[in-house]
Amino acid sequence: MTADENNKDGTRQLQRGWTTGACATAATKAALTALITGEFPDPVAILLPKGEVPHFPLAMESLGEGYAVAGIIKDAGDDPDVTHGAMIISSVRPMPPDSGIVFKAGEGVGIVTKSGLPIPKDEPAINPVPRKMMTEIVEEICTTYGLPADVEIRISIPDGAEIAEKTWNPRLGIVGGLSILGTTGIVHPFSCSAWIHSIHRGIDVARAEGLDHVLGATGSTSEKAVQDLYGLPDIACLDMGDFAGGLLKYIRKHPVPKLTIAGGFAKITKLAQGSMDLHSSRSQIDMNFLANIALEAGLNQDLKSTILSANTALEAFEITKENNIDITTPIATLASKNAKDMLRDAPIELEVIIVDRQGNIIAKEVL
Repeated sequence: MTADENNKDGTRQLQRGWTTGACATAATKAALTALITGEFPDPVAILLPKGEVPHFPLAMESLGEGYAVAGIIKDAGDDPDVTHGAMIISSVRPMPPDSGIVFKAGEGVGIVTKSGLPIPKDEPAINPVPRKMMTEIVEEICTTYGLPADVEIRISIPDGAEIAEKTWNPRLGIVGGLSILGTTGIVHPFSCSAWIHSIHRGIDVARAEGLDHVLGATGSTSEKAVQDLYGLPDIACLDMGDFAGGLLKYIRKHPVPKLTIAGGFAKITKLAQGSMDLHSSRSQIDMNFLANIALEAGLNQDLKSTILSANTALEAFEITKENNIDITTPIATLASKNAKDMLRDAPIELEVIIVDRQGNIIAKEVL
């Protein structure tokens, strides 16, 4: 897909990009080719897992005695990826006979320090598919030139440590930098899959650490309120965001004894309505639903129209609050029931907490 391709309605299609794993693989191919032949292929083509063959221009190259280095600028397309524009560098050098292919973390690439991730502790945070892609490239090139595949691959990302602070890596126990990621090699714009994947890895790490209580919050205010309430460690805090369904489906199959879901009134109202994706563009507050809940909680029938004409869920909440009607408890109860239904018979104690914008807990329901 190119930037000038359009949808049927004339709008521009969102441009795809490439994962850090694809960039690292292409850089490794360029560097190893130069180490053997003295020439860097530029651009360098690689075969992705689903058969596509993109070409990557080199942003830097260096060839010395017993080593070669190539760098590629990551293009995430139209996806708001924090690693867009980062330089992915691969440095290769020959290893002693029978060493095999060895992966190293250079500057800005993290090291795994906790169990539960797809890479063992103390290993560079280079995920299985990128490792496989780079391994296959090295074996293919070495076979072509009749050489043993005894090669060290050191992946670096300048400024990766600073960029990693904007990701889940510190919370997951990946220290010192970014992860080399990707299962297809392709970044799809505004895909939910990367975020949900991070939620899954967070649950895996929490289970491996033996935690008995985890928190899925819709935002930082609700997360802090509940983390402070229970004294939860950072690794217990799953960055659920809007993806309640993604969290619940995974934890149902990989249970933790207790799960707390926390969020503001509007987000939890959507959960109470039965929505499992709480994003504003994918689910909406039903004011009639809120008005009926308020009536059941004791609101005067004459005020129903006031709620129905409210612009936001927060405005509806303020109307009930001014009239001394507790609408948060029934909302938390309904949200808990919907979430519990998603968990089915999983052995998980479920709690839903509503937090106001000042960080105060205003409702709590346990099932």
